[in-house]
Amino acid sequence: MAPRVQFYHNTPDPLALARELVTRASASGRKAVVRLPDAADARKLDQMLWTQEPLEFVPHVGIDSPLAAETPVILTTAGSPAAWPHEDMLFNLASDLPPAVDGFRLVVEIVGQSEAEKLPARARWSAYKQQGLALKAFDAERREAM
Repeated sequence: MAPRVQFYHNTPDPLALARELVTRASASGRKAVVRLPDAADARKLDQMLWTQEPLEFVPHVGIDSPLAAETPVILTTAGSPAAWPHEDMLFNLASDLPPAVDGFRLVVEIVGQSEAEKLPARARWSAYKQQGLALKAFDAERREAM
């Protein structure tokens, strides 16, 4: 079954939105892989997940952890091998097209407000469309479908 793809455009703070969406997904029993542009952003999101409200704690590890297959949320970076420990949801904050997305149920693309973030997002949208995947767009700042 091909994944659905949701784009969250115009995001003022992509890491904050990722934390919010991943927290909601985890609370509802979903598993997620979060693919970040680099190690610095992975560390920032890791800290954000550790420092939110205690009752909202989201168990998470890096993709290279021996506990990755057992942990609901996996953090990884662009360029890391795509041996996904689970394939429920993929959150992509990196600028390139994630490899091996066809096994996921849902792909969530989080796009910032700068032109440097919008241009590669348009290319990813086109690539997903060429693959025949179901696409949906949301304005993250206004919190509405586009």
